[in-house]
Amino acid sequence: MPSRRKQSSPRASVPRGDAKSALAPVLTTRELNRALLARQFLLRRTRESVPHVLEHLVGLQAQAGNAPYLGLWTRMEDFQLEDLTRRYEQREVVRATLLRSTQHLVTARDYQSLRPALQPVLDRMFNHSAYPRELAGLDMDALLAEGRRLLSREPLSSVELGRRLQARWPERDAQSLAFVVRVAESLVTVPPFGTWGVGGEVTFTPSASWLGAPLEPALALESLVRRYLGAFGPASVKDMQHWSGFVRLGEVFERMRAELRVFRDEQGVELFDLPDAPRPDGDTPVPVRFVPEFDNLLLSHSDRARIISEPHRKRVFTVNGIIRPTVLVDGFVRGMWKLKWEKTRVTLHVSPFARLTREDRDALTQEGLRLLAFAAAEASEHDVRFAPVS
Repeated sequence: MPSRRKQSSPRASVPRGDAKSALAPVLTTRELNRALLARQFLLRRTRESVPHVLEHLVGLQAQAGNAPYLGLWTRMEDFQLEDLTRRYEQREVVRATLLRSTQHLVTARDYQSLRPALQPVLDRMFNHSAYPRELAGLDMDALLAEGRRLLSREPLSSVELGRRLQARWPERDAQSLAFVVRVAESLVTVPPFGTWGVGGEVTFTPSASWLGAPLEPALALESLVRRYLGAFGPASVKDMQHWSGFVRLGEVFERMRAELRVFRDEQGVELFDLPDAPRPDGDTPVPVRFVPEFDNLLLSHSDRARIISEPHRKRVFTVNGIIRPTVLVDGFVRGMWKLKWEKTRVTLHVSPFARLTREDRDALTQEGLRLLAFAAAEASEHDVRFAPVS
């Protein structure tokens, strides 16, 4: 286990006039960190099934095809590649545009009610983009009908869908035409893309034909709040708005206030939580963890101090939208990692943000070798190396 580190706790301040929060218990940054890790199965790995974990987490971010595999590996006991690939190929899980208009891997059951619940967010993001201006005057009903017709015949990439739509509307931008269909229609990606090690062109197909059933009634916002808090709480209204893309959720939380626990953080911000959710002590020991790129752990709060400092966030989040793989030490992001392949040798390079203790280096080396055994089993040589602190 890594050594424990005490962090100073600044005096909590309560926003003036906020009587509801004034008497709420204060949760320190370390306590919020441990609560998040416990709900993310990062304090200890779980023996639950892949569908259970995906539904508890409300999906995993999946822009990078291998990331969900690594995200499950770092959270689950004895996870194997085929545990996810088989479920993806058998349509038990799907990869589709969901939260924040990004690709997520969710169970088919969750997708059926999450997609219609998130449709208003997707519509608003589209309306605030440049696409409506580029398509002004176009008959949108006709466009969507044509998109459905084309996609019902065969899975298509976004580029090919745009090309075929442009054949009917040659004066319009192909990318814009395809984007409208992808936002408005319930589409899922088709394997083998998204399975371990498989890249290439992404193809889409209607979820109704892929899953053999239409969408279900939209998940109620109150249910979405409970799901979010179960995976990421305690959290503020602003945190959930950041995660979901919804706005003006304060009214929803107010309706639910009587059924939720209320806390405040060290800055006096009001936090909500499920009454029986785990909230471990801030000094609970935490094993080191390797977290994949784009992991929801770093993307689901407006205030990310419970998991990563602002200076470190600027190193992990690149200007072109990449979120690099990270290393957790004592529960917080303390560095980044990457794999480098050289013929039959694979090396895990760890780039710490600050000096590591010998105990932490040893723990990272052992966990890194386990990661290599999972992610590079075919390589004959595995090695873990640490870059100088920069």
